Amino acid sequence: MRMTERPGDSAGTGDHDADHAVVARRLAREWAAAINGTSYVSMSQDEVVDYLVGLATRIFAALDAEPFNPRAAWEVGVDLVDSHFTSSATLERTITLLGDEITQEMPDVAAGRISAVQGALAGGYGYALRQRTLHEQEAIREAVLDAREQAEAALRASEARFRALFTEAAIGIGLADVDGRMLDANLALQQMLGYSLEEFRGFSLHEFLHAGDPEATHEAYRQLTRGDREYFRAEKQFFRSDGDSVWTNLTVSLVRGPDGEPQYQLAMMEDVTDRHQLQDRLRYQALHDPLTGLANRALFLDRLARVFNRPERDRRVGLCFIDLDGFKVINDSLGHHVGDELLVAVAKRLAASVALTDCLVARLGGDEFVLLAERSSGTDQLIELGNQVLDVLADPIRIGGHQLSVSASIGIVERPVVAGGSGDLIRDADVTLYWAKSEGKSRWALFDPERNAREVARFRLSATMPAALERDEFYVDYQPLVALADGRVIAVEALVRWQHPEHGLLAPDKFIGLAEETGLIVQLGRWVLEHTCRQARQWSDEFGDDAPFVSVNLAARQSRDPSLVSDVESILRDTGLRAGQLQLELTESAVMGTAEDQTSALRKLYDMGVRIAIDDFGTGYSNLAYLRRLPVHELKIAGSFVEGLRVAGRPDPVDEQIVGALVTLAHALGLTVTAEGVETAAQAERLRDIGCEAGQGWYFARPGPPAAINRLLATQRRR
Repeated sequence: MRMTERPGDSAGTGDHDADHAVVARRLAREWAAAINGTSYVSMSQDEVVDYLVGLATRIFAALDAEPFNPRAAWEVGVDLVDSHFTSSATLERTITLLGDEITQEMPDVAAGRISAVQGALAGGYGYALRQRTLHEQEAIREAVLDAREQAEAALRASEARFRALFTEAAIGIGLADVDGRMLDANLALQQMLGYSLEEFRGFSLHEFLHAGDPEATHEAYRQLTRGDREYFRAEKQFFRSDGDSVWTNLTVSLVRGPDGEPQYQLAMMEDVTDRHQLQDRLRYQALHDPLTGLANRALFLDRLARVFNRPERDRRVGLCFIDLDGFKVINDSLGHHVGDELLVAVAKRLAASVALTDCLVARLGGDEFVLLAERSSGTDQLIELGNQVLDVLADPIRIGGHQLSVSASIGIVERPVVAGGSGDLIRDADVTLYWAKSEGKSRWALFDPERNAREVARFRLSATMPAALERDEFYVDYQPLVALADGRVIAVEALVRWQHPEHGLLAPDKFIGLAEETGLIVQLGRWVLEHTCRQARQWSDEFGDDAPFVSVNLAARQSRDPSLVSDVESILRDTGLRAGQLQLELTESAVMGTAEDQTSALRKLYDMGVRIAIDDFGTGYSNLAYLRRLPVHELKIAGSFVEGLRVAGRPDPVDEQIVGALVTLAHALGLTVTAEGVETAAQAERLRDIGCEAGQGWYFARPGPPAAINRLLATQRRR
């Protein structure tokens, strides 16, 4: 039965409360049966069930409450003790029953809530039981003090009451003289520690103090024996005669004689071993992964914090952040149960790989693990750990009928403890893990401060790009495309620049890739296109038919933007530039094999009269059959093929044949050819002889502002 409502549930509050009542009564019956006979209460079994219905209802209400607060469970624990359910067996069976039944009846409740409710109930139960014991202890203490104050007749009566309490009390009581020699021990204490009265009388109280006890306990006892304090309380561990351990709430009181001098020591002990063990189990569950049994994120962070909270000279620390490669595919295809078994198997291999070291292995969540070397001997140790992890995961893991291969990517950070803090260490390990994954997986990567600084700088640069556009920090330079036949400037290519206020002038290779990654390339490309078309219209107005057309690069992401065609139409309309005076350049890799909708966009631009060019042709993987169907006007040959034509009379025969083949191919498809990277007259002459229509490069002009193009066009007009 689902006890919690989800968004969209049609059940009303009345139905929900009815569900609570039914489940609460069913739990109460199970609960009453489980604790039957563990504690003495003056209620019939039906009365016990009715009483537990109310407690169960409060527990379910606490689990469902938002915000969640386990206080109600704490109060349930108190009420159990107040109703005389005081046995440790009652508490143990209650905690176990609640864990099983709540998980079954309320599957949607987070495990953390169930653990919190169990812990709170145990805490309230222990608190109430201790208060009950303290009241008993105080009554005994008052009886002892009364005995000293009364006259001889009253003293005899008081001693009789003390003897009755001493003998029949459920808590252990021991009496010693002022020097600590044991004089008496009641039956409860004899059973608690496993010694007879005769054996107790051979002990001194000092012998029950151990080196492992807190110093505060030793100091309190010294003060009591000196007469500086009347009593002290402590939670203390004792060892039975058979070697087993017993945890107690201990109260030691000083009994003074008629003259006010110390005469006796009275020790009272409540056995709280069950509660202590329960707390240990809950503490273990809070710090360990329930699936693999490894340390969890909380324990890992606690251990790491201790390293940096108590730095020592020359101490070093190291981390291996581990992420399984391809785990999601296995989990999704074979099911979560197979994924869980795989995680358990991986955890065992990781634990075995560092079994002989002092490294902590933790599961951070999902398929992420970490190795913590709290006292690293150096980077070599962490690299060796990384290699060990790769080695232990190399062999396939058999889960059911599946032979599963799994690898890991590992980010390694190792440094002195004084360098930064735990947060910096975790962040750098996470960054390094990303490097390992991006470099091909199934490998480790070592943190590199210089690389990290570069990537942080790149990130900051990308973060400032939107504001830079608004502040007009970008501008456009232009490089001429020259007709090889007569040297005329027939076109100019627009090249965007960034005048950064801190880093100075940035070339496109410093920020275009960032703009692609962040998606800002679309906005930046639109700005460049509009800015260039506006400048082209000015040249058209001034130079008429002699004005060059402008060529603008389109990034791959920009070419896939669905608003590309409408943007171009809008910009041409707003600037008044003719479509034939605009050329859009796409790289070979962007245009080859492009999706149908992208081809449609290029076709629309082509039909509008906009020129389409393929940039850096020859450097990609061309499908020539596909090329002939593309709406393209021009091929631009990459400068790397022109390099071999630099020296007059001695061209590289391979480069010459490649360029010749590319030009022949272009002409066969009805396309013009522009060669990039022309730096010498020999290159220009040879390219012209091969049949290349235009050239672009430093031989003709370097990229420059519009004014430089104006001067070239004016000179050309006069000539």
